[in-house]
Amino acid sequence: MKVDLRHVDWRSLWRGLIGRDGSVAGRIVPSTGFTAQLTMLTAGAMAFLAVFALALSFATGRLAERWSQSLAQTVTVRVSAPADEIETQTGTVMAILQQTPGIAQARMLPEDEVESLLTPWFGPDVPIEALPIPRLIEITEGGDGFDAEGLGLRLAAEAPGAVLDDHTRWRKPLITAASRLRFLGIVSLALIAAAGGAMMALAAQSSLAANGQVIRVLRLIGARDVTIAQAFVRRFTRRAAAGSLAGTALGMLAIALLPNMDEAGGFLTGLGFQGWGWLWPLLIPLVAAGVGFFATRWAALRMLRAVP
Repeated sequence: MKVDLRHVDWRSLWRGLIGRDGSVAGRIVPSTGFTAQLTMLTAGAMAFLAVFALALSFATGRLAERWSQSLAQTVTVRVSAPADEIETQTGTVMAILQQTPGIAQARMLPEDEVESLLTPWFGPDVPIEALPIPRLIEITEGGDGFDAEGLGLRLAAEAPGAVLDDHTRWRKPLITAASRLRFLGIVSLALIAAAGGAMMALAAQSSLAANGQVIRVLRLIGARDVTIAQAFVRRFTRRAAAGSLAGTALGMLAIALLPNMDEAGGFLTGLGFQGWGWLWPLLIPLVAAGVGFFATRWAALRMLRAVP
């Protein structure tokens, strides 16, 4: 059946399609339904995951810095010798350390500290006196540090049972692992943003495809593709912002409820935010709105060019 477009009341039709604010967003883009719920749910889930990825990046950054500082400041000398020689060699090592430039302090660890170090491995009430445990001397560097290679050679010559351990072989892998975890957190944030943008673009294309007839009528009455696209961009940007705001709030609440470093025994390494770091997650809804804006605009204009 053919319709004579000359007898169509275009003014009434235009008023029926536009919203109260003069835009077509209220009539073209459905405000409720599966598409709207899926868009907001996706934005919320992505924001929730982004909060944890951001917290992981901050936590691993602090962990790498803490490991680097703590392990770089202390050096250990381990003295292993027969029972009748260990006191003599320990005294020799202490004398050498006191004469070495660049060493601020040399302290022999008492038995209670050694016992606390062994407790995680052997349990409480460790019989220290019954175990062949070497003497441990903790060195604190001062100024520009000391010549570790020269000190090691001198200890080997004057106290054969003494071994210098500057923690370099342990420090580097730990710091490298923490740095890579931080990099993975940043990559995760980028992937979350890309996945959210792709989901927004698919939702916009789906909504445009479902309203193809309405789009054709709008074109007949003079609406430009840019005007039609703005309706979708405005609505989907609002959905992305609202969903991501709810997801960010839930993510920050979940982070706040995590046990702190003391309660977790140091195992979780203080996962979360500290001080002004709690302001960073507040940028997630803004980023989500921006991603939704550009993804929806690109998808809408691309889809409209394909619609005859």
